[in-house]
Amino acid sequence: MNEDALGTWLSEHVDGFRGPFELQKFPFGQSNPTYRISAASGDYVLRRKPFGQLLPSAHAVDREYRLLSALHPLGFPVPKPLALCGDEAVIDAIFYVMEVAQGRPYANGALPELEPSMRRRMYEALVDTLADLHNIDPIDAGLGDFGRPGNYFERQVARWTRQYRESQTDDIPEMERLIAFLPATLPEQSRTSVVHGDYRIDNVAFDQDGTLTAVLDWELATLGDPLADFSYLAMQWLIPADGGAALGGLDLAALEIPGLEAIVERYSTRSGVPVAAQLDWYFAYNLFRLAGIVQGIKKRVIDGTASHANAAEMAKRVPMLAEAAWSFAQKAGA
Repeated sequence: MNEDALGTWLSEHVDGFRGPFELQKFPFGQSNPTYRISAASGDYVLRRKPFGQLLPSAHAVDREYRLLSALHPLGFPVPKPLALCGDEAVIDAIFYVMEVAQGRPYANGALPELEPSMRRRMYEALVDTLADLHNIDPIDAGLGDFGRPGNYFERQVARWTRQYRESQTDDIPEMERLIAFLPATLPEQSRTSVVHGDYRIDNVAFDQDGTLTAVLDWELATLGDPLADFSYLAMQWLIPADGGAALGGLDLAALEIPGLEAIVERYSTRSGVPVAAQLDWYFAYNLFRLAGIVQGIKKRVIDGTASHANAAEMAKRVPMLAEAAWSFAQKAGA
């Protein structure tokens, strides 16, 4: 990265910026490289497009900046965006600069280092913040054209069916049943909201008092069905706990983490979006989507192009995911 060119740009476009400065890349695995700028005038965060050849619509950090610029003035907890650089000549990529988010994210959803009462408070804040996001009117926020119109799940089911077909290596009966069942039983979309796309406890930050201070990683955000976000979050209560965001199999009562029924009721009440009667369909969809993703990994393992260290082990999960998805589809009336 051309730090001299970056320093000149920062001085011209970020109010109050003063050098000298140092860059340090954050270690977590975001697809858009993210850096801390430690300058004489304070600390900032820079997010840029990745290095190398990219798909035209991928890693759209300018979309992220637009979203933050719309949400921050509304009081929604996101870092304050400071400046966007659309000139790739500065550091060979589009990038933006924002304030440093206060607080910290937690990788382990069990929050083992915290007191039980703090865990409950943080999970309640996690659910409330998602409901608040879905209550923002995209048109009023200036985001009416931030995503495609129409039924969100109709587009998503078609997309993941297509991607599964493109990477299919085996005949899995449950996947065939899901490919027939899901598009024929699409739930009605009650509203169009801003959806985050990857909303979990490890993608938000909390302060020491358990207050949710920032929602991070907006690279998958679009307009869509709010239940896409909520059901993805709720899946963490079903996926076996492995030290990450998932909570399945843990003694939630002992941890004082709200159970699945409690978060469903809390989200429905605060958002006004009814959830309970439809959750099985959404779980079937989420697991179908995950099976499609893992099938793509399996195809890359076979082709010899998989880069993930555990790709071969992950590839074995496709039939298991398909079976789990079909079991929820059956609960949903299949």
